[in-house]
Amino acid sequence: MDAAKTKTSINFSAILKKIFSDKILQITIVITLISLFFARPRNADMNWHTIESVTTMLVLIQVYSYLHILDIIAYKLTAIADSTRKLILLFTLLSVFSGMFLGNDITCLTMIPLYLNIAKKYKLPEILPATLIGMGANIGAAFTPWGNPHNIFVVSNYHLMPATFFKWTLPYLIGALVVFLCIFFFIPKKEIPTQEVVEIEVSWPMTIVTTLIFAFFFVGVFKFVPIWMPMLAAIIWALIVNWKILLHIDYSLLLTFTLFFVFISDIQQIPWVVTAIHGFVGTEMSTYWTAILSSQVMSNVPSTILVGKFSKYAEALTLGSNIGGFGSPIGSMANMLVMKTFYAHASKEAKKKFFPKWLGYQIAGVIILSLIGWVIVKFEL
Repeated sequence: MDAAKTKTSINFSAILKKIFSDKILQITIVITLISLFFARPRNADMNWHTIESVTTMLVLIQVYSYLHILDIIAYKLTAIADSTRKLILLFTLLSVFSGMFLGNDITCLTMIPLYLNIAKKYKLPEILPATLIGMGANIGAAFTPWGNPHNIFVVSNYHLMPATFFKWTLPYLIGALVVFLCIFFFIPKKEIPTQEVVEIEVSWPMTIVTTLIFAFFFVGVFKFVPIWMPMLAAIIWALIVNWKILLHIDYSLLLTFTLFFVFISDIQQIPWVVTAIHGFVGTEMSTYWTAILSSQVMSNVPSTILVGKFSKYAEALTLGSNIGGFGSPIGSMANMLVMKTFYAHASKEAKKKFFPKWLGYQIAGVIILSLIGWVIVKFEL
């Protein structure tokens, strides 16, 4: 009895430690506490629709992860790859597709270890493919309202309709994919043995129910139904599938969102701060570049909330915040997960060379994609 209690206590202690060890959350807590000396948060400034939407998204992503849907697709694709180029192409395209629905975090955590295990076995390239998988996840996540949590905020904050959001993100997706496909022509076409298909049991009835709830979540994000309804459905379904799913939700991200709304509410009541921020986001292009550059130093989730509360240019913010996820290690959470999973699963030789090469690819990526985004915003494509 005591042993069971101790084990439970240790598990919850580990969960709390994991939540509050998140660097972005720690910084958010500090700046929020400082802001409380200047003002008190107002309930009207709290975007509860966004917070509830992000909660729903995080629950559903963990349910899909528990059902191993992405693993099954990945293994099926690797079974048809007979060359280095095809293998990397398939992994990257799958990461784009997965990022659209499961988000960039889960995609990176699943796809990169799987690829690296194959790469070590057949002595394949490791750094560029892992980077492309991470970038692909970011690009795919930028396309949908739920792929990136800050996209949910943009949809809620500006009361966007589905057609409007996808009108902005589709040209970016196409432009980014064209750049990506050009890169694959430079990857050597080395033959490799096709991989064995790993059989993974999956409950298709559970997958179908999860997908139906996800569709319900879609209409909730765009406010066709109250968002608390799909949120409640997702939580109840997670409890039915396996209650432990709720222990693996990214609570640090959820707390970061909530606390940043408190922080923004406070600083909105300080006149000189409001004036200063408005100076950075007074035009469409300044909003675009501010979103990209601020993401490099504070990550794109808090950056989007900060800029979005002071700018009326939704398209510029949408593109800028998603492109800002490239570049620095803290540009997005996915970047940090790429680094973490690479160092955990790559070969010793690749680990030594990883960071400078990865950073170089990231900088090249943010420059190229920033130019693509600039053309879209400038010429209203």
